Amino acid sequence: MGDYGHDLSFGIFVTPKADTAGHVLRLARRAEAAGLDWVSVQDHPYQPAFLDAWTLLTAIAATTERVSVFPNVVNLPLRPPAVLARAVASLDILSGGRAELGIGTGAFWEAIAAMGGPRRSPRESVQALREAIAVIRALWTPGRGARLAGEHYSLAGAKPGPFPVHDVGIWVGGYKERMLRLTGELAGGWLPSSPYAPPERLAAMNAVIDAAAAEAGRQPAVVRRIYNIAGSFDGGGGAFLQGPPKVWAEQLAGLALDEGMSGFVLMVDDAATLERFAAEVAPAVRDLVAAERASAALAASPAGPAPDPAAEYGDAGRALARDLVAVHDHLRSELGQLRDMIAQVAAGSLDPGAARSGISKLTMRQNQWTVGAYCESYCRLVGLHHTIEDTSLFPGLGRLDSRLSPVTARLHEEHEVIAGLLARVDSALVSLVTDPVPGMPLVRAAVDLLTDALLSHLSYEEHQLLEPLARFGPALYGG
Repeated sequence: MGDYGHDLSFGIFVTPKADTAGHVLRLARRAEAAGLDWVSVQDHPYQPAFLDAWTLLTAIAATTERVSVFPNVVNLPLRPPAVLARAVASLDILSGGRAELGIGTGAFWEAIAAMGGPRRSPRESVQALREAIAVIRALWTPGRGARLAGEHYSLAGAKPGPFPVHDVGIWVGGYKERMLRLTGELAGGWLPSSPYAPPERLAAMNAVIDAAAAEAGRQPAVVRRIYNIAGSFDGGGGAFLQGPPKVWAEQLAGLALDEGMSGFVLMVDDAATLERFAAEVAPAVRDLVAAERASAALAASPAGPAPDPAAEYGDAGRALARDLVAVHDHLRSELGQLRDMIAQVAAGSLDPGAARSGISKLTMRQNQWTVGAYCESYCRLVGLHHTIEDTSLFPGLGRLDSRLSPVTARLHEEHEVIAGLLARVDSALVSLVTDPVPGMPLVRAAVDLLTDALLSHLSYEEHQLLEPLARFGPALYGG
């Protein structure tokens, strides 16, 4: 249990009201425009006030280009799995691989029976879901006629197809032990909702899923954890998702790192809440989780060989080691100046005219000052330093002492990560220019993440490379 390492995704869970159908479609389009990953809808076929879920998902997919869609969750007793398999595959084909499948055993049995559906006991419901998953996967697997014999669902030579164009996730919504065990054994994801599975219960439920996965010979990490959430941006943050976006971000990041929840789907029917979730919560959660993962990765970084007590260090080698520290110290100093400048701009205590003079003393190549231009200069300096290391220093160390190769490979990977973080700072600065109110929090979060990663990287690099630099000296460059 803990962080399963999945990429984070964010989406919405909308109410499919028939009398506000246009609003529902507009929300879906706004979710895509805001950068969210998913749009999901309830499936209650017995509810006359609701649009049919599958028809609505098709309409959403037709009016969007990037966002993925799924039922949250499909009502199995009123959706025969053989027909459902073809419907999901068809939507996946038509949408270019943007359909997923949330599925459950069903509830509200009186309403289901009123629609001509079966009444099932809890045991029967779980068994029916097990058989339904087998039917769906059989019809998504190329081959001859599929044959399955079950208590509730069977196939007697049905021909497979059409086939999804991507690996559609089958995500199970369930809470009790039998459903959790089925999820661990068979499903590609678990799809609980916070009103029924509050955060304090997730650990125990995840433990059941993980144990069942292990018993079935599966890695627990193959089961993605997607959490339907509800909350308010009002409140002081004492309760789950009852407070400002910063509280949401910290709580959701904690669930990602401690409970393995990697998808967060907000139950929402108003555009303002959707926009705030997308602009202020989702990016902050990603940054917090990325920073913690980077820190954990650094803690597990490989170490080079212990120094040889008999090693001799010449003046030229010592100078190389001192040069590395000098470059790093310059980077640390520039980073500190960048952080201070952004803090002053955010506080309104530094205007562009006053800043131009101070910044020019730090970066002589800077001809005029803007937040973005100064950052661009700083980012270029970091990138140049890393390019030199990757193309000359690291290969030289690996050639002279192969035991350093894991270290230099790790450092190269960190350079790639830092390059991505620098790009994120640039992107945040663009947001600051176009929309200052949400832009400044994005800039601060991006710079905080860059700070954590870069300082850790520089410390690790010095710890591992100063001794080899001093020992090998000019030999690193063929001298």
